[in-house]
Amino acid sequence: MNGRPEITIFAAPRPLLAQRPFEMCEHKGVGHPDTLADGACEAAAVALSRAYLSVFGEVLHFNVDKGLLVAGRSEPRFGGGSVVEPMKLIVCGRASNPDGRLDLYAIVTTAVREHLKRSARTGHEHFRIALEIREGSETLKRLYSGTNRVRRANDTSFGVGHAPLSLLERVVLDVGAFLRSEEFRSEFRAAGDDYKIMGVRFDTEISLTVALALVDRHVSGASEYFATKAAMQRRLAERFPRVTEFSINALDDPDADSEGGVYLTVTGLSAEMGDDGQVGRGNRVNGLITPARHMSLEAAAGKNPVRHVGKIYNALADAIAREVCAQIPEVVEASVQLVSRIGRAIGSPWATVVEIAPADRLANGLKARVESVVAERLKTLDALVEKLVRGEIALY
Repeated sequence: MNGRPEITIFAAPRPLLAQRPFEMCEHKGVGHPDTLADGACEAAAVALSRAYLSVFGEVLHFNVDKGLLVAGRSEPRFGGGSVVEPMKLIVCGRASNPDGRLDLYAIVTTAVREHLKRSARTGHEHFRIALEIREGSETLKRLYSGTNRVRRANDTSFGVGHAPLSLLERVVLDVGAFLRSEEFRSEFRAAGDDYKIMGVRFDTEISLTVALALVDRHVSGASEYFATKAAMQRRLAERFPRVTEFSINALDDPDADSEGGVYLTVTGLSAEMGDDGQVGRGNRVNGLITPARHMSLEAAAGKNPVRHVGKIYNALADAIAREVCAQIPEVVEASVQLVSRIGRAIGSPWATVVEIAPADRLANGLKARVESVVAERLKTLDALVEKLVRGEIALY
């Protein structure tokens, strides 16, 4: 390490996020085009991992973290319209298949279809799935060979995590959870699966802008559309009193008397015509997009769970940050950055940096306690990897 310490810990030079006058963050919902692309590729990764374990006894080299959702064409109408051209989901990547023993097409296609059924209640049947998956390089495949028992990184990359979530971040996630809840969906049948929440805080005032696709067959006309939207807005305001302002579907024309002036869809998905999607453009592993924080632009979804640090380190950094704050009350905020070097043992990052905000000052012994928490969490790497293999850790 050229004389550098294995773990670098220092006090944050910036004020706590809660003390800053402005903050923003974003959450893309389960049916957002970018989230659908993330979810499809991650479903493919979990399915491939299971297939490799079943047939070969270990997870072989693969990465299916390149995905593109191409929007279709639709004709929404009050009372019910139609999808004219289906949406297209392209999954691209590399996957080993020794002796052609696996039906990669069937494995990935089935996994993607099942994910779409879970995530797009009324639109999953309007997708075409295209695969562009080829064999990877021999150099990378050797990292996965049975003789290479040390878990080594297959990329030079980094992962970032922070804790605890700010009030704005918690509110945005809670609103997202409510929008996809059975409680909200049973109350508002017109609510689609595609939504996006942008949260802004000025000092103590929180404002949320929500884009929420409405399903046309549950809306008889413009007056019912605006009545439904107003009822949704009231419901959200009652449920989340800390929010100063809610704005739903801000582009709507208040004088609209036809489908063209409002956010109306056939399937509850903007991807039916309005928007394309791509892996890595959506939520980070904590479910948020947080420009006020340190962030990694790595797409965790679809990456190999046993060797790719772009997946492992983002999940690990998030876990370390939460653990530091949970175990050490004197730390009120923590940010963790893990850096890998290709070929290096994953359990020994090239750089481990923890930026902490102590409640008072960097007291004697605090660095050692943080370092101990980090070291213990690094020892649990194998358990985290196993959870990633089984798809038990949310990544978007």
